[in-house]
Amino acid sequence: MQIKITFLGAAQNVTGSRYLVQTNGTTILVDCGLYQEREFADRNWDPFPIAPQSIDAVLLTHAHLDHCGLIPKLVKEGFAGKIYATDATAEIAQIVLLDSGHLQEEDAAFKIKRHKKQGHTPPRPVQPLYTVEDAAACEAFFAPVRYNQETKVAEGISATFYDAGHILGSSMVKVRVQADGQKRTILFSGDVGRWDRPILRDPTCFEHADYIVTESTYGDRLHETVTDIKDRLSEVILDAQASRGNIVIPSFSIERSQDILYYLNEIVLEERVPPITTFLDSPMAIAVTKVFQDHPEMFDRQMNHHIENNHSPFNLPGLTMTRTTNESKAINTISGTAIIIAGSGMCTGGRVKHHLVNNISRPECTILFPGYQARGTLGRIILEGAKEVRILGQIREVKAKIVRIHGFSGHADRDELCKWLGCVDNSPKRVFITHGETEVAQSFAKHVHEKFGWETSVPSYKESVVLD
Repeated sequence: MQIKITFLGAAQNVTGSRYLVQTNGTTILVDCGLYQEREFADRNWDPFPIAPQSIDAVLLTHAHLDHCGLIPKLVKEGFAGKIYATDATAEIAQIVLLDSGHLQEEDAAFKIKRHKKQGHTPPRPVQPLYTVEDAAACEAFFAPVRYNQETKVAEGISATFYDAGHILGSSMVKVRVQADGQKRTILFSGDVGRWDRPILRDPTCFEHADYIVTESTYGDRLHETVTDIKDRLSEVILDAQASRGNIVIPSFSIERSQDILYYLNEIVLEERVPPITTFLDSPMAIAVTKVFQDHPEMFDRQMNHHIENNHSPFNLPGLTMTRTTNESKAINTISGTAIIIAGSGMCTGGRVKHHLVNNISRPECTILFPGYQARGTLGRIILEGAKEVRILGQIREVKAKIVRIHGFSGHADRDELCKWLGCVDNSPKRVFITHGETEVAQSFAKHVHEKFGWETSVPSYKESVVLD
């Protein structure tokens, strides 16, 4: 038996998750994500290192763009297999991909207009990576699977999806390979969620795996507690109300936006803050919220308790969901303090850029980051203390308060990742540490080796490893 795995993304960086598995004459791609770090963005345009038509199946862990965002390009270039994912992931992925196609087209049109206005000739023709039409064509390839139900992918190869507790429908995938009288299991963590978090159930634990490919996004730090989140969020809101400034929250449309609504609901119910005008200014987040409402079977006990008592966070007092561009622009006319939740989460596109333009140079306003900001993204540049930033082609002074709350993260921190790994009774042959910046992944690899005595490695981009 020979299994070869090639790390085509999220290798010593955070985004662009793609793992190529070749065995028994079958080729499988685990995730097909978009690179979002500016320094790696050109990789999105590179040809796939293997012909898309030679890939038999895609196993999609969840619907975040850095895990599913290159699927339209894969399909456009010849992929004709099945994309296995939970039904919630399939539904959300279609929303995400259509939105991404729209943003690709919109950004290309904006750049063409800007170059023409400035009299610049770009080094290469400006075109979208893929279009809305390309994204829509992907829907036919999705094959929904259920949690904990083994699915045959090819002869001698099966995959089982387990609840990852990261976002709605997110999965850890255990791939089983049988050949020559031998069996091997490879466990792909996807993005590991957290215990005792809002809305979703806890991550699944495993007793056995021959090989593990695990994320390490927060593998060198610990998150704040739920109490800390509520305290900090209440403090930010009360401070903004005293200053009569807005709070702009760049937020991922999937899970993060819903988590923010959950915590806002909690602190209002607990009377820590008065009801406050809140805008969910993201058509994608609004669509994803509808998917949440359609899948209560995936909620945890506390979330279902809120719903049963008519305290759903999706009906938060003062909440307005803005779908159209005109509704979004009208937010600028609101007087007093408002919370504006808008995408994208790393400020790489979407409506949040326009809200930053209107608020980032106002000292009474606050920019609140509730999530990870990859290196090179606008969000990361703002967080690192830049005095000026370029937004929509113009330089803006940063005068607003910049706040970050770590505890919102849907990713397990170092100790939570170790809690998840610690459920495994056997000693895996090797643990591959991915989905983290180089120094973070290396730090976590060292920590895992010292704590469990397991062989660990941090693969590099396009590195191939043969598993025995």
